[in-house]
Amino acid sequence: MKNSTQVRVRFAPAPTGMMHLGNVRAAVINYLFARQKKGVFIVRIEDTDVERNYDPGALNIIADLQWLKLLHDEGPGVGGAYGPYFQSERMNIYQKFLDILCQKELCYRCFCSVELLEKKRMRMQAAGLAPRYDRACLQLSSHEVQQKLSEQTPFIWRFKLDHSQKVTVNDLAHGIKTFELHNFSDFPLTRSDGSFTFIFANFVDDMEMKITHIFRGEDHLTNSACQAPLFDAFNVARPLYLHMPILCNIDGKKLSKRDFGFSLRDLKDAGFLPEAIVNYLAIIGGSFAQEIMSVDQLIQAFAFDHIHTTGHIKYNVEKLRWINRRWLHAMEPALFISLAKPFLIKAYPSATAGDQQKVDMLLKAVQNDIQTLCDIVPMLAFYFDFKPALPADVDTFLNEGERNQLKEALVAALPNIATQEVFMNALKTALNKIIEPKRWLSVMRLMLTGTAQGIAVGQLIEMLGSDAQLRLKEGLRLL
Repeated sequence: MKNSTQVRVRFAPAPTGMMHLGNVRAAVINYLFARQKKGVFIVRIEDTDVERNYDPGALNIIADLQWLKLLHDEGPGVGGAYGPYFQSERMNIYQKFLDILCQKELCYRCFCSVELLEKKRMRMQAAGLAPRYDRACLQLSSHEVQQKLSEQTPFIWRFKLDHSQKVTVNDLAHGIKTFELHNFSDFPLTRSDGSFTFIFANFVDDMEMKITHIFRGEDHLTNSACQAPLFDAFNVARPLYLHMPILCNIDGKKLSKRDFGFSLRDLKDAGFLPEAIVNYLAIIGGSFAQEIMSVDQLIQAFAFDHIHTTGHIKYNVEKLRWINRRWLHAMEPALFISLAKPFLIKAYPSATAGDQQKVDMLLKAVQNDIQTLCDIVPMLAFYFDFKPALPADVDTFLNEGERNQLKEALVAALPNIATQEVFMNALKTALNKIIEPKRWLSVMRLMLTGTAQGIAVGQLIEMLGSDAQLRLKEGLRLL
């Protein structure tokens, strides 16, 4: 591509399911590249598989991109000079270019049934050969072709490869990849129902929309090799590519629906922030001096000219949690409260009826203790769904003598609980020399929340207000 050519990239999902992390990562990398190069970020919907169309109109896809703040310059809802941006609305365009290939005698009808092709494939494998279409229909005479057409025998169109040639794919990470076409079958351009295949429709769209760079998964590398002769057939310069590593789980297996966080909806429902997800997917598999970065910082930091890649990279949800926590901690309290409150209300509808200033104070108090917005539910369960501890719960922390010492100290200090500092200092003075602070504070937390782990006792007393004294008095029964 000439340097003067404006960068044009596309994110082209199929609306056949919820957006998964592989999709999102492709969108992120395309978006960052377009913004860094002052180019155009296009969204194109590959919706020709009607039976599997999970998201008519791609409403969910567009909503997800908006939530991630990956706003497109051309595409659904935005328009542009190269529409339509739904493949289902571009059939006449694909037919026009198929007709040109027919005129150039670069494609031919294939009447082989699916069953016959499968038998041929199995025979080749049994003979130790790589499965490849044997071009039986290319050898048909004009008369034989007309006879099959008159018999209304179903057919598809195949592209006629020049098996004596080699093609190259220029990849930003892998460099120049060379493919010998004798290793490839004459691939289908259409299906038996007359619709167009992914390889052909995808190529036509990229050519017509003047896409300069294609960023997609490494599993598309052979598709890129097949599409190279199509670009040559129309005397169009091939795009530059980046075939990105496949996302795998921590065990090195391809990420699947069984893995938490496979879909964007999983992460959204679990309380992950869009900024954290974009941040993580941008840096995964790379090396960055600074890991917590906004989109603007990522645009500056991503070195597209020095990309090193492997066949796959591991998705580590714990690293994503760490990044999400950093984003939560840095967030303005008012924004945090507005994002966290819906999660709290969903779990505890009574939160809408109480003192909202108190609810806001509770949320703000746990902002630095959570990794995702969902974590506020167990963190604040002590306030909205208190379940008292049992005497046996104390056995882990105190022996009988220590129970009595804590009980005496509490009875003496409770009249001063309204003055939290005085109350806590009295307990420390009475107990720290005879019971380890961690143990007696854990028992007090049991009294206040029903659990031994969590928020600091002093903070709990402040959060509970007058209820703190009632819970501690009732909690004396545990001792």
